[in-house]
Amino acid sequence: MKADLKWYLVKLVYQVVSDKGTHTPQFDEQLRLIRADELDWAREKAKILGQIGAFSFMHHNNHEVNWKFIDVVDICELCDIEDGTQIYSTREEPEDEPLNLSLINAKAQRVYDFTQ
Repeated sequence: MKADLKWYLVKLVYQVVSDKGTHTPQFDEQLRLIRADELDWAREKAKILGQIGAFSFMHHNNHEVNWKFIDVVDICELCDIEDGTQIYSTREEPEDEPLNLSLINAKAQRVYDFTQ
């Protein structure tokens, strides 16, 4: 008998590295949906996707940029999904609260601008 497949939300982290070494450190966090029969298999599938997603390219300034897959840093099973269901939450404790609020407002403005 075939096991029922479940949905999992996973967070993958990449480090963006330039061979120039002069750019601000960058990390890209991606949330992905994975379908698997159990948690361990969902994590393995996520790691494979992360490794496949790693890449390098030549920047227009003629230097190489690498997206290095770091790891799967979070995973949770999604149960009954309905309109408005919370699927992910994270908490931060920033050292500079006004700066953090400014960044949040800037991100919200980009979403608003994109949807207009």
